[in-house]
Amino acid sequence: MSEYARGLEGVIANESSLSNVIGNIGELSYVGYHIDELVKNCSYEEVIFLLHHNRLPNQSELTAFEKGLRSDRNLPQQVIDFLKSAPKEASPMDVLRTAVSMLGLYDDRAAIGEPDLDKNAAIALSLCAKSATIVAAFHRFRSGQELPEIREDLTEAQHFLYLINGEVPSDTAARILDVALILHADHGMNASTFSARVTIATLSDMYSAITAAIGTLKGPLHGGANEGVIHMLKEIGDLDKVDEWVEGKLSRKEKIMGIGHRVYKVLDPRAPHLRRLAIQLTEELGEPKWIKMSERIAEIMRERKKLEANVDFYSATVYYSLGIPTDLFTPIFAISRTSGWTAHVLEQLRDNRLYRPLTKYTGPKTLSPVPPIASR
Repeated sequence: MSEYARGLEGVIANESSLSNVIGNIGELSYVGYHIDELVKNCSYEEVIFLLHHNRLPNQSELTAFEKGLRSDRNLPQQVIDFLKSAPKEASPMDVLRTAVSMLGLYDDRAAIGEPDLDKNAAIALSLCAKSATIVAAFHRFRSGQELPEIREDLTEAQHFLYLINGEVPSDTAARILDVALILHADHGMNASTFSARVTIATLSDMYSAITAAIGTLKGPLHGGANEGVIHMLKEIGDLDKVDEWVEGKLSRKEKIMGIGHRVYKVLDPRAPHLRRLAIQLTEELGEPKWIKMSERIAEIMRERKKLEANVDFYSATVYYSLGIPTDLFTPIFAISRTSGWTAHVLEQLRDNRLYRPLTKYTGPKTLSPVPPIASR
């Protein structure tokens, strides 16, 4: 009998060359490059190329790759019409999931069957380009505004902030979002990535796989956690109320959002980068309350529970300080992670095997059916 691991914890389901998560020492690398080095030396576009091609590009390759991304940002008119008609109160994650699924209806490359890796690579690039447009377009339409004209002279981070706000962002704001996108691009066999690989392993299509991943990321135990952090900080209200609030949560054995991680037993290696950005932003904006509250919560949890902050804990403050609406936090996570999801789909297709784990049966045994009362 195979060993049972609840939630598949500790089970190795496949091989991957994309990202290496070493939880016991708090390290993360993409294709052999430590996350610290990528943040220091690379753009988000370079990281997409790295994940899709298993190497960093040279300058001419990067220029061509960026041109391909930028030229593929426009959405089919039918998807634009859907985004305009979607309920204004709808969850942006629900809208993103549905719009990505719709894209597959208007792409002849998305046929089910034997995989064409070249076609799927092109779809992967298209999804990386279009996901940000979808999120920004829905936000503009629900706010009663038109979507600004799609441009091809801006980076991915610049273009998203431009679409959201209607104006080109500062270099500082764009670089901060660029770093956040790099940090969220991939993270081993997390739940949403696993969903994408399970889906494509049936030889379904790329759009179905990414739709499944978005639906998985939506949950508050996965990508939805960063929204919960801001709601938590707003609920607390002020720095002098943090200690009492945290003590109350601990006494009731309730979860504190953004603290602890399923894999990392020490500090999440992405958290220090976002903490630094959060401090930088709040200093520039003159609004240090949120980061001071966050720091105090992290300090208490470190002392009381030996738990560290994770990437969601500080990304929430970064996005909030950039003026991004709270319900777009998880969609931004999805925009970034689309690069990793699509890379995993391509990797799965290169050496595919259908996922078919076993189940530990716990139901009744050896029962006999009894005829209905009316026939007795």
